[in-house]
Amino acid sequence: MSHRNARLTVHGRRLLVDRVRSGRPVAHVAAEMGISRATAHKWVRRWRAEGEEGLLDRSSRPRTTPHRTPAAVEARVCELRRERKLGPARIGPILGIPASTVHRILGRHGLNRLAWLDRPSGEPIRRYERERPGELVHVDIKKLGNIPDGGGWRTVGREAGDRNRQATTTERSSCKPVIGYSYVHSAVDDHTRLAYSEVLADERQETAAAFWQRAHAFFTGHGVTVERVLTDNGSCYKSRLFTRTLTDAGVAHKRIRPYRPQTNGKVERFNRTLLDEWAYQRAYTSNDERTAALADFLHQYNYHRCHTALGGQPPISRVNNPAGQYS
Repeated sequence: MSHRNARLTVHGRRLLVDRVRSGRPVAHVAAEMGISRATAHKWVRRWRAEGEEGLLDRSSRPRTTPHRTPAAVEARVCELRRERKLGPARIGPILGIPASTVHRILGRHGLNRLAWLDRPSGEPIRRYERERPGELVHVDIKKLGNIPDGGGWRTVGREAGDRNRQATTTERSSCKPVIGYSYVHSAVDDHTRLAYSEVLADERQETAAAFWQRAHAFFTGHGVTVERVLTDNGSCYKSRLFTRTLTDAGVAHKRIRPYRPQTNGKVERFNRTLLDEWAYQRAYTSNDERTAALADFLHQYNYHRCHTALGGQPPISRVNNPAGQYS
């Protein structure tokens, strides 16, 4: 790789070879170009042996590494990493090798970050992305505790929060939500990360089916033609009503393997973002206040929030640019 003060770039090497081919002595050409005769002979020799390819930059990595850690030891390092989730400082003494060597081995095999490993299996996480918008939409439900009127204990403290909770529970005859749970239904497009969410009262099959109809209309309104929907194995998603709702709209239904939420990872990660940037972003004084704030979060997420998987652009940019080409 050429450095900024290099005497010879690829263009300079071609010029060197052309001057030598014209019949001029290598020593004279080297002096003119400010390089040693040995360097000039090296590039001429490479050109004669390999042609134009010989003038290109190449890796400085040696062809052989006699003192490299044996393959069996590297395999044992990887095994300890996957099975016991140990770091270099723990693996080194077990195998009798320096921790720095262990770190290089883990880096070579893509195991140097525990966050890159699937915790149950210890295997490297395989990330994927569908090629076009609507090819696959992830759907899931996040369960959240309701907030009593006046605020919960996070807002006003334990004592006042308990009083608000008891007061809200006694208002069962009113239209206000009693203490219990709200269910955030979400749909996220795999390619664009465009998201749609609603806070609903339950997770029954009728509720899930109605939510998908509204979510489908949302994606269609943004020019996204949904082809498949991926869900977990919740009872509402296993119902005939939900599957029929999808098939009537020409959408295929696919469910993940049991106990493998990583497969539905796009919406699972979106759920974490919901908690951090909406549900727990500030202290709300009522359930209605938190629910009303969801619309502003979704607008921010879809139109303004930078997404690392999209080259620092918001999801709507990929909807308008399906190829996903960013500068």
